[in-house]
Amino acid sequence: MLYNLFSLVLDLVAGLFASVLLLRLWMQVARVRPPSQVAQFTFQLTDWLVKPLRRVIPGIGGVDWASVLSVYTIALVCTLLRVWIMVHAIPSSVFLLAFLSVLQWIIYGWIALLVLEVIFSWVNPRAPLAPFVQALNAPLLSPIRRIIPLLGGIDLSPMVLFIVLQVASKMLAYAMAMTGPTFM
Repeated sequence: MLYNLFSLVLDLVAGLFASVLLLRLWMQVARVRPPSQVAQFTFQLTDWLVKPLRRVIPGIGGVDWASVLSVYTIALVCTLLRVWIMVHAIPSSVFLLAFLSVLQWIIYGWIALLVLEVIFSWVNPRAPLAPFVQALNAPLLSPIRRIIPLLGGIDLSPMVLFIVLQVASKMLAYAMAMTGPTFM
């Protein structure tokens, strides 16, 4: 019971912090200018970790590798703590498990952005954050929109992307279960 509680709190804190780091990374990759409040929150929360790493690891090809390393480091520390507390040993697959955790966080982040865009389109398409969320989703939805046209004025691309992300999430969960201990 204590392990489950510890694991829940650890996953929650690590996942939320990693989500902000991934948002920072995705804003740079997608070349989206965030609203000032989002930018201020994101950069103030993550600069303490990303800026020192950026001095050593430069951004190459439009990717902020310091943010990527920060997310992976958080996943690795989280995975190490969970594994060590459960079995008091570190298996060799911990690096792969951390990588799979990062991929899972990325998928969860894309699903959250997709759900936000759908909610904005239903409730208030003119909301101040709606264009920002649409710009973050555009790189993922554009290829699908080229394949699947509007049907009766309804855009089905978010539903198709949601299904693809759900399938990818299930495949990652299966890979994590096959790679690591059963408690992961």
